[in-house]
Amino acid sequence: MPSEDTALPVTLDRGSEVPLAVQLADALRESASSGHLRGGDRLPSTRALAGRLGVSRTVTSAAYEQLHAEGWIAGRHGSGTYVTTSPPTGGTARRTVVEGDPVPADLLVLTPGVPWADGLDRAAWRRAWRASADEPPTLFAARAGLPEYRAAIAEHLLRHRGLDAGTESVLATAGTTAAVVELASAVLAPGDVVAMEEPGYQRAVHAFRGAGLRVVPVPVDSEGLRPDAVPAGARAVYCSPAHQYPMGSRMSASRRVELVERARAEDFLLIEDDYDGELRYDVAPLPLLASLAPDVVAHLGTTSKILTPVLGAGWMVAPPSVTSAVLEYRELTGTRPSPAGQRVLVELARHGDLGRHLRRLRRELSERRSLLVGALREAGVPVLGDDAGAHLVVPLDSAERELRRIAEGRDRGLLLDGLRRHFTGPPTACGVAVGYAGCSREALREALPVLVDLLRGAQG
Repeated sequence: MPSEDTALPVTLDRGSEVPLAVQLADALRESASSGHLRGGDRLPSTRALAGRLGVSRTVTSAAYEQLHAEGWIAGRHGSGTYVTTSPPTGGTARRTVVEGDPVPADLLVLTPGVPWADGLDRAAWRRAWRASADEPPTLFAARAGLPEYRAAIAEHLLRHRGLDAGTESVLATAGTTAAVVELASAVLAPGDVVAMEEPGYQRAVHAFRGAGLRVVPVPVDSEGLRPDAVPAGARAVYCSPAHQYPMGSRMSASRRVELVERARAEDFLLIEDDYDGELRYDVAPLPLLASLAPDVVAHLGTTSKILTPVLGAGWMVAPPSVTSAVLEYRELTGTRPSPAGQRVLVELARHGDLGRHLRRLRRELSERRSLLVGALREAGVPVLGDDAGAHLVVPLDSAERELRRIAEGRDRGLLLDGLRRHFTGPPTACGVAVGYAGCSREALREALPVLVDLLRGAQG
């Protein structure tokens, strides 16, 4: 067991753009995951470690708080701070809680990207699965998706998104990220530049980079992605105009027009992630980019946020040249989206259950948002984001405050998300993203006092 004066394998690069607290947390986490530090080992105090490394105590405190939030270390009253986790038997350490990660049962999930699955009508859900199982097995893969699914999505887009796309224009996908992978591999070429809104959806960033593309971040503000910041020579631009992820802004009409005009003039593809597009509570949504310019827009949608990720069903509406390239890619690679989730969606739509669920979903989340925003603003806590979607953002003035609030939230039973992990480059904004769909309304109401107390005065 190391004593207070035992040297730790930590080297900090003061010339790096990565904050010192993040570097320190990474180094200690790596030591614990590799076995240099073992469960039960005692760590130096934040003051002693700060003196040893020649940094402020704020740096060491923020690093310890992050590791405490992740479960790597724990404090013992009157004794010190100890490593709690031994090296895993396989895989790598999980640095932050992200969408799809297992969540401890004692934490209330208040992160973005989690659907209101409890709101699904169980009888309708069972009926849809039974009916879909009655379909006989098929002999050949439907590369474009089941015809009935494509027709159901075309109807859904017309009714709920105002997009008049014929059945032949719709491709089934396995979800938004899977569609991005296909676009990156089938339509773009290694070395191409993709402009990506910043902060933004990091799974899309990794999908682009995995295909050998160069991702260039483009800043967003209260009107969404800034078209004037899109670099010349970009071959594609990825954005979420309906409800920017994670900042929650809506792209203004003028910027949509400007972006479309640039796409046509400079011959690049607009990839429209319709994140939370069905969830608008104040006014009617602005026209989709795909409605404004079907010739240069690949529109992506998914059932994972309005229903459940279990279905693994999404869609793409794109120009014929794009859909042809994607279908050729599927043929060459032998891939296609699974028909199981498509069949369930078809049955939900056929009996009107999908439409009824969307109406309940909008009503429920609108009331939850009002409850949450009202409580936060009454306490003087600023809130960012349009009256839409299933999350909001509380801005903070430093990375240390963000780490501290997330760690304290976990200590008090709340699983929250921070903005820092949504940046490709150095973060230019800090804050806490609060989702309100992944729990019951009763649980949300009970958690409000803790959440308000946690975020009140967090801006400094």
